[in-house]
Amino acid sequence: MTGGLIALAAALVAASALGLVLRRRAGRFRAARVPPLPPAAPDGQAPGGDVLTEADLGGPLGRRATLVQFSTAFCAPCRPTRQVLTQVAGMVDGVSHVEVDAAARLDLVRRLRINSTPTVLVLGPDGAIAKRAVGLPRKADVIAALGGVIKPTSQASGK
Repeated sequence: MTGGLIALAAALVAASALGLVLRRRAGRFRAARVPPLPPAAPDGQAPGGDVLTEADLGGPLGRRATLVQFSTAFCAPCRPTRQVLTQVAGMVDGVSHVEVDAAARLDLVRRLRINSTPTVLVLGPDGAIAKRAVGLPRKADVIAALGGVIKPTSQASGK
């Protein structure tokens, strides 16, 4: 009986530690590591695996950056993620927010190795994936991730 209680206590401690680690990592932006695509597509127009086009997203790329959100219909944190990204895109000139239905775009999900929703990608003006976060990001983290992608405007350099 004592051995069973010790095993139960050890399992609870391990599960709690794992839960805390996962919770701490949720919503944090990291440098994107996406494997390259096969050499060529039938139309010859496919970019590398770390670049997304308007055709991939089903929406326009932002002039300065694009926030891409992969969501599913039954994802609880996807709605607040959408609100955060929409707010940030509205605050920062030249930034757009595109939401992709992961269930409808399984080809893109597999290509980018999207394992859970929400997953947020920060793209540069050319569609290159710069940052990636899994889970509900904080608004400050989204703004900081954009800061690494967006180049200063010419007005700021003229001062």
